[in-house]
Amino acid sequence: MSTFRRKRLRPGKTLPNNVMPIRRSEWAAEEVNRPRNKGIYLLPNAFTTANLFCGFFAIVQAMNNRFEMAAIAIFFALVMDGMDGRVARMTNTQSAFGEQYDSLTDMVSFGVAPALVAYEWVLKDLGKWGWLAAFAYCAGAALRLARFNTNIGVVDKRFFQGLPSPAAASLIAGFVWLAIDNKLPVKELYIPWVMFALTIYAGITMVSNAMFYSGKALDVRYRAPFGVMILVILGFVLVSSDPPVALFGLFVAYALSGYIFWVWQKISLPKGKASDILSDS
Repeated sequence: MSTFRRKRLRPGKTLPNNVMPIRRSEWAAEEVNRPRNKGIYLLPNAFTTANLFCGFFAIVQAMNNRFEMAAIAIFFALVMDGMDGRVARMTNTQSAFGEQYDSLTDMVSFGVAPALVAYEWVLKDLGKWGWLAAFAYCAGAALRLARFNTNIGVVDKRFFQGLPSPAAASLIAGFVWLAIDNKLPVKELYIPWVMFALTIYAGITMVSNAMFYSGKALDVRYRAPFGVMILVILGFVLVSSDPPVALFGLFVAYALSGYIFWVWQKISLPKGKASDILSDS
């Protein structure tokens, strides 16, 4: 019997048909298990690093009483956080290192930074209630990220269990930006307490069981209806016309959507089916 000699084929070549099936499967397994070029993993991690920089920059700006810049930096961190995940999925460069790095970065940008910005801005005027609210938000972000990491591959990818930490951070940053631009119909005396309530709400909602739409079902690599493009253009026009008002309104609506969806399930779906959906989430 002639011996089989394994050869590595060049790109674009196919395995000869006279190769034994068992050898063909071994060759395919070897090709699949071969590690990818590590250099490509720099691409999504570069966006994660930019996210971390924005979170750190927000903290520094808050320490220097530049709260508007701090709020804008948190929104930039939100953009970078969305980009690193999309880029990793589109280039098939997901890795365990990237997941851990992204989680730690999110804790800084969407957990610590918003809490410190809110505290340095007005919560410190409330004394111990102020730093307790800031800590409640920070702890909620940490618990939210820990639960998300342990539930990967278990929950429905179409929904988040609890308010995502980037959305919670944008809720805090949007309120700060809106108030500094004097576009908030709230008396200055009441602003610390409104910030207190908003911070507590965001912290509790992050660890709740309410389901929030994730948007991961949308794939930009495939065709979309023409109407979707029109909505995207209208969204850009709306945000660019008045960013503080548009962004804060958008994230307030999103922060309430989970509870609205929960109430809708309770009312419109049968009791057994609704409980099954909630338990699966």
